[in-house]
Amino acid sequence: MKNILIVDDDEGILESFREILELEGYTVDTANNAGDGLKKAEGKYYNLALLDIKLPDMEGTDLLIELQKIRPAMMKIMVTGYANLENSVKALNSGADAYIVKPVEPRVLIQIIHEKIVEQEEAEQIDGEKVSEYLERQLTNLDLEQ
Repeated sequence: MKNILIVDDDEGILESFREILELEGYTVDTANNAGDGLKKAEGKYYNLALLDIKLPDMEGTDLLIELQKIRPAMMKIMVTGYANLENSVKALNSGADAYIVKPVEPRVLIQIIHEKIVEQEEAEQIDGEKVSEYLERQLTNLDLEQ
């Protein structure tokens, strides 16, 4: 089961995104401000976060930076109704894996989320393979030393 965190101060968007994603089989948690979103991310593993760029207690890009510190492997998608070049550049430079403009078609949202989760799984698989190779080399070196 894939876990998604949605942080947005618009209850209508939170609920519509939740419904769409739960119908696709995702487990969804929501937060209506950055502080609650950070607490949830610290306490639970999420594959992906959808973040609003304008939040009541923090800019979405600042939340993005904080999430990058505590959950670097989590995919982070900035979602905004304030589409402009400055916001998109700032979001992508702050670590966003994608930038979506509201309103977003459900099919497009699902497709982007699916693609980002596949990217995350591939990255985790590569990291796991690197760890396995490293451990094998270490064990081989121990056998040679004995």
